[in-house]
Amino acid sequence: MAGGPGPEIAPARYPPGVPALSTIKDAFRGHSPDLIERPDVRRAAVAVVLREQQGRPEVLFIERARHEGDPWSGHMAFPGGRMDAADPSPLHTAERETREEVGVRLEGAELIGRLDDLQGRHAGRPNDLVISGFVFHHPEPDELSPNYEVEETFWFPVSELRQPARHIERLFREREGMRFPGILVGEPERHVVWGLTYRFLEVFFEVVGHPLPDRWTDGYPRRDTIRDAGAPRG
Repeated sequence: MAGGPGPEIAPARYPPGVPALSTIKDAFRGHSPDLIERPDVRRAAVAVVLREQQGRPEVLFIERARHEGDPWSGHMAFPGGRMDAADPSPLHTAERETREEVGVRLEGAELIGRLDDLQGRHAGRPNDLVISGFVFHHPEPDELSPNYEVEETFWFPVSELRQPARHIERLFREREGMRFPGILVGEPERHVVWGLTYRFLEVFFEVVGHPLPDRWTDGYPRRDTIRDAGAPRG
């Protein structure tokens, strides 16, 4: 096979437990995010929206609709998108995009904290897009109403994201032999969290003290390399 089988991704091993919503909030109060402050990059932002159901936190995922020319077409993702010229900040972008994409207004939600900025990548290579992530708790989110950019929406238990049986390899179809760690959250071959969204989950779980297993090997850039991608931090 051209390009070889790709690097081996190690099996997942986890410490027990996922913190309650109150513990997540406490963890973010002490978190200082690493920000990429560069004027020569394009910007985007996503919202990691949490709600509490029967005493356990759930997170909102979307499956993006398939559109030609969209690098995230068909991906599992958090609500979000590119920063418009009229957006005063990445936070405003995350709020606006969430309202437009799924009908959830975040103006009345609690902003728990900000994740580290991540540099965009395509086929494993960095590009000039920087994505910011913001974590919200919404006590009573609006009914989900996806627009044309979204194929499907659903809430998913945060604790299930750490279950070893859900951690799989995701083949990257555009480059033969390249594999990424992923988390199965629904239909196999369709609802797999990987790439940018997986990287944001890595940051999230590190902040709350329950890191995902480091499944990157020396055959593929490790997550600290991916997060930096040569970009200076502010």
